[in-house]
Amino acid sequence: MSNASPSEPLPLVLDTNVVLDMLVFEDPAVQPLVSALTAGEVTAWADESTLTELQLVLAYPSFALDEAAQHATQARYRSLVRVAPEDLGMPPPPLPRCRDRDDQKFLVLAARVGATWLVSKDKRVLALAGRKDVPFDILKPRQLAERLRQR
Repeated sequence: MSNASPSEPLPLVLDTNVVLDMLVFEDPAVQPLVSALTAGEVTAWADESTLTELQLVLAYPSFALDEAAQHATQARYRSLVRVAPEDLGMPPPPLPRCRDRDDQKFLVLAARVGATWLVSKDKRVLALAGRKDVPFDILKPRQLAERLRQR
């Protein structure tokens, strides 16, 4: 857990499914996260690789989002996050390998920015929760909501 005081925004990373729940599906389960982001209680971090994944996923035909809606969703997300530079001057600590290589980028980003939490719905990412070699907590959106209520 972070040593941040209740008045300091806690750093976190959101996987793409959580972002979709937030901005495309408007899932009530992530409403506490949206409120915390807009109130400045937490700081969500992204980087070029996570932003690229979101762009690709928003273009999936199954979402039926036209180009304008895709751009609006990306712009909304960028307005809610800070974009980490590719090089923060020091390498992240060693991390376990996620069984889904596409999700490793979220672990690396969380370590690079010193995140308190990585919020995910992905079973392979969640399988790494609680490991001693992971320097942040990995939470489901509902667990995050509970932690935010406790703050």
